[in-house]
Amino acid sequence: QVQLVESGGGLVQAGGSLRLSCAASERTSSTYTMGWFRQAPGKEREFVAAINWSGGSPYYADSAEGRFTISRDNAKKTVYLQMNSLKPEDTAVYYCAAKRPLGIALSILNYTYWGQGTQVTVSS
Repeated sequence: QVQLVESGGGLVQAGGSLRLSCAASERTSSTYTMGWFRQAPGKEREFVAAINWSGGSPYYADSAEGRFTISRDNAKKTVYLQMNSLKPEDTAVYYCAAKRPLGIALSILNYTYWGQGTQVTVSS
């Protein structure tokens, strides 16, 4: 059983930056893929970015490409989402998720473990 805890959300002005963290309760081995998703009020949860613990290229949603960066620190058992040039439409609850087997996936149905979410609010 993997427990995920997100942190780093908050209120920021448009154009600003935030870094979200996702701490895993145990060492998520190289067989896990980690993803970030977000859910705005009244909307479905959507994919933002994903990365394999074992390495390889991360994958981004079009809305995140060029502005967001996903990374991992194996020693700290933590995955990060650096968000730059934030826009009001980025306002949402951001969730960290983990899946096996290894492999980038965009659907929430592929992810087994989820964090509780962290609120990101971008003011205009």
